[in-house]
Amino acid sequence: MPDRSAFLTLKRCLWPWRVVIASVPSLTILVLVVRGLGGLQGFELKMLDYFFQWRPLEARDQRITIVGVSEPDLRKYGHPINDDLLATVLEKSRQPNLGAIGLDIYRDLPVPLPYDPAIIGQRTNPDQPNPENQTGTTPDKSDPPNSVTPDITPDITPGYQRLSTVYRQNPNLIGITKVTGGTESVAPPPVLAELGQISANDIAPDIDDRQRRAFLYLKPDENSETYFGLGFKLAMLYLEQDGIVPRMSDNNRWVQIEDTTFYPIEVNSGSYVHNDAGGYQILMNYRGPRGSFDQVTMDQVLTDQVDRSLLHNRVVLIGVTAESIKDVVSTPFTRLSKGTDVARVPGVEVHAHITSQILSATLDGRHNIRMIPDWAEALIILGGATVGGILSWHWRYGSPFWRMMPHVLGVVSLGGIAYGCFLAGWWIPIVPPVMAQVGTAIVITAYVARTAADIRQTFSRYLTDEVVETLLETPNGLNMGGERRQITILTSDLRGFTGISERLPPEKVIGILNIYLEAMATAIVSYQGTIDEFMGDGILVLFGAPTQREDDPERAVACAIAMQKAMVDVNRQMADRNLPSLEMGIGIHTGEVVVGNIGSTQRTKYGVVGSQVNLTYRIEAYTVGGQILITDVTKNLLTIPIETDGQQQVSPKGVIEPILIHSVTGIGGKYNLRLASETEELHAIDPPITLDFAEIKGKDISPDRYPGQLIRLSEKHVDLVTERSLAILTNLQFRLTINGHDHETEFYAKVMKAGSPTDTSANTFRLRLTSIPINVRTYFATFYAADREPV
Repeated sequence: MPDRSAFLTLKRCLWPWRVVIASVPSLTILVLVVRGLGGLQGFELKMLDYFFQWRPLEARDQRITIVGVSEPDLRKYGHPINDDLLATVLEKSRQPNLGAIGLDIYRDLPVPLPYDPAIIGQRTNPDQPNPENQTGTTPDKSDPPNSVTPDITPDITPGYQRLSTVYRQNPNLIGITKVTGGTESVAPPPVLAELGQISANDIAPDIDDRQRRAFLYLKPDENSETYFGLGFKLAMLYLEQDGIVPRMSDNNRWVQIEDTTFYPIEVNSGSYVHNDAGGYQILMNYRGPRGSFDQVTMDQVLTDQVDRSLLHNRVVLIGVTAESIKDVVSTPFTRLSKGTDVARVPGVEVHAHITSQILSATLDGRHNIRMIPDWAEALIILGGATVGGILSWHWRYGSPFWRMMPHVLGVVSLGGIAYGCFLAGWWIPIVPPVMAQVGTAIVITAYVARTAADIRQTFSRYLTDEVVETLLETPNGLNMGGERRQITILTSDLRGFTGISERLPPEKVIGILNIYLEAMATAIVSYQGTIDEFMGDGILVLFGAPTQREDDPERAVACAIAMQKAMVDVNRQMADRNLPSLEMGIGIHTGEVVVGNIGSTQRTKYGVVGSQVNLTYRIEAYTVGGQILITDVTKNLLTIPIETDGQQQVSPKGVIEPILIHSVTGIGGKYNLRLASETEELHAIDPPITLDFAEIKGKDISPDRYPGQLIRLSEKHVDLVTERSLAILTNLQFRLTINGHDHETEFYAKVMKAGSPTDTSANTFRLRLTSIPINVRTYFATFYAADREPV
């Protein structure tokens, strides 16, 4: 048996340090969790920026020259730079021993001389991306650069022919394309694409829109070819002159050039958390701020004012540096001044940094910046927590000054070590160990207080008294995580509210929402539903979380009917305020989801996640105003009778097999609730109203339009005759020209059921009007006035 006296001696030695022993691993785990959730990523990236700024500036790389299109160049030669002028710049930049030329200017379209907007097409719009905006940033999504191709051919202008000839005469000339962004991608110059002399100038900005990563190569999708980044492509051309070519490492994971390995950034490399690691990305090692390379202007090249040595045996990058074109990005050297980034770097200079980094690492032995593995970071965080714990416990009875000074010295020491490692080519995270040190000190200081009042006061700075009581009584109640549970989900949404909100001032919109949500919340609470979220005019309600009951489905259906009945009082208040009436649709579904505390240690929300939530939203999308739709799953779980008004088989997005949904109008049992029946008489229209319509698929309106006629209508329904076959529950957009108006008016409807008239081979459909402008409603009212005979 172990010596008991030895055990007691060890206990006596460790007992005085029990708080340190308990707090150090606890704070280490806490910091690791916060860091793993991305809570520290922004701070760590900012510290990396400071390391760059504090590092001594490096000498200019004599292998690289930038030919910049400056503001004076734009004033003198116009914008965009025409093909003939660009060809001259390329010819004058070419030298017998030139390493490579990178054309960092989008040239997927010809730019003739004189500048002719009719030929340039959409690029003449000042709101569209300029051909010289080269950072690879996302253009305006409403009209991407390649969405319209002007009707031009290469022989439309001699300037284009000359530029094409220059392209073919320069085997070391590399053009650019933007390959990411889908429809927002930008095509390369056709001639250079034919010659295989293209590269991608896409960039990978971080969460704060600063450029710290570079692509060596990237592949937009599995079916696309691989594109080398512009900086990497130029470096390869330069190194090929010395017989140096890149290769993959023995494990086929890393790019190597000579003895230099370029380690890629993974999803969670270093301080990055959930990083988009598409392609092969490396951490950029900037030489300095803006102006780190030899640079000449386009005008100097055209007027032969350039020292030829600046182009001899060099990589020449041609791009826009004019501030007005806004082809600039933020880098670690960019400083924030009065809310605006200053000293931002032109995109062409960023690519110069990438080329310089590859060349200097390969030829000069300059460090790339590497990141330490996760286990090493965990040890550093543990070390920070240990330092904080020991210092706090040792000086716990000292004066405030002496309790604080050791920690200041500890933080400074950690920062000095991290900075020294950065100079040696390693990025060591400084924020997590400092946070662990400070956190441990706070924990130990709180323990020294040793009074429940002090502990409660500390908690009350972050939580309400009610939450504190809950936490103290059930310590596991606020733990992160969740559990699988079958619950009934209710979602509601106002029909046509977007159109209403666009026509009213914000103050009235908020007033409407407050009236509506107050009435709905009262109904929901009365049926013991949990309001998970208000999303504008939408509501997400849970029955079965956090407290699960056997009658969750019944209460959900009864609650939905009560909510619809409460809309009568809501609309009465709307009428009293001379506001438009509202209609609401409700969807209900029962399924297994994950419920619990979601978020981070800094902000937590009780919520629900799972595909069943998405399915409920899609069921609700099938509804019209005043309707309640429930799935067959929920209906089969009901133990009391309900009344329905038909059923329909649907195939929502994300569901493999079709599902059955029911339109509920009432529920029996102890609830005994029913919706008011709607009896509308449709009036014949003679002659019919001729109009056209398009189908709405998801959130998009189909470009295909079909003719049709409205032959009968009422306040909420119309009968449509059309040759087009329509699926039930399809949403339609109509365009109608009202007599006396010279423009079309739009309104919307949903297909409710189909019929077959006896006097025509066309299809007849009963539609529910879902969104109608006032002028259309007034026009339709003339057809079902009191003196009209119903059908």
